Amino acid sequence: MRAEDLLPHREPFLFVSEVVSVDPGRTASARWRLDGSEWFFAGHFPGRPTLPGVLMCEAIAQTGALAILADPRYAGKLPLFGGLDGARFRRQVGPGDVLDIEVSMDRLSARAGRGTGRASVGGELACECNLLFVVVDAEAGQPE
Repeated sequence: MRAEDLLPHREPFLFVSEVVSVDPGRTASARWRLDGSEWFFAGHFPGRPTLPGVLMCEAIAQTGALAILADPRYAGKLPLFGGLDGARFRRQVGPGDVLDIEVSMDRLSARAGRGTGRASVGGELACECNLLFVVVDAEAGQPE
């Protein structure tokens, strides 16, 4: 399965290169392969390109969205970031690194969910955080 088969995200804001596994409504794991051509490396930081921590958290959230959207109960829905707690960054991530991402959903209802995510490089923890999702209809009504 490709990330694009489930996620609404597209380049340049799709941060999942490969879906490793999905247990619908429960867990997902994915990889983000950073080759150095990504748009943010040029300015963050010249001479020492570093993946911004907030984008690591977004990659974790996108992996959580895979778990949600793979569940048939959420067909036609869109999980939006509702909150981020306890984010900790343990190592820098740069060009050539492969970010392994794992998310487990702790609670999931018709309108919201909570999950825990981790991202690592070569088995070394890079980022961990707790996520809150709000689930909305994927198609927004047009303003009148």
